[in-house]
Amino acid sequence: MPLLIASTNEGKLREIRILLAGLPLSICLLNDVGPVPEPDETGATFVENARIKAHAYAGATGMVTLAEDSGLAVDALGGRPGVHSARYPGATYPDKFANLWKELSTHRRPWSCRYVCAVAVVNGSTGRVLFETVSTIEGEIWPEAQGTNGFGYDPVFYYPPYARTFGEVGDGEKLAVAHRGQAITLFRQWVEHGGLKRDSSSP
Repeated sequence: MPLLIASTNEGKLREIRILLAGLPLSICLLNDVGPVPEPDETGATFVENARIKAHAYAGATGMVTLAEDSGLAVDALGGRPGVHSARYPGATYPDKFANLWKELSTHRRPWSCRYVCAVAVVNGSTGRVLFETVSTIEGEIWPEAQGTNGFGYDPVFYYPPYARTFGEVGDGEKLAVAHRGQAITLFRQWVEHGGLKRDSSSP
């Protein structure tokens, strides 16, 4: 069964492919379906943005589409950058880290935070939401970047049980506990129990 993954983020696509490996799904990417207008992510929450993207790409292609929206929420900043994580000030992620540390410099450590990932799957034929979930993982903002693995905020996302940042761990360790790993694993389990085949054929 074909499944469109509605993302152009290479890091996310790599992780999703790892997490879905071995399932009886034909994974399609946006490059495989031709130009599709990118929807405006106007949602106030990760769930709303995941739904917006899933509905837009499913409607444009007629395919069963998985979209996710994820980001970093820092407690001392009232949950920012949140849904604006990718658009947080800074041309590069090292620039974003510097701005984040500057904002946090007046707050006492530890700088508690969490990664959040919302996943929505929509039937392109009916427009119906087939699957939806939200997963989180708690951590801290580390005062310096550590490691070169992962992507995004991983080098400054410190995970206390590992005593390392996500930039310092491999894919297996990260995906076993991380927000996206949890969310996509729940989707995988739903597929393995017949959810996609059953629900995508329902009226």
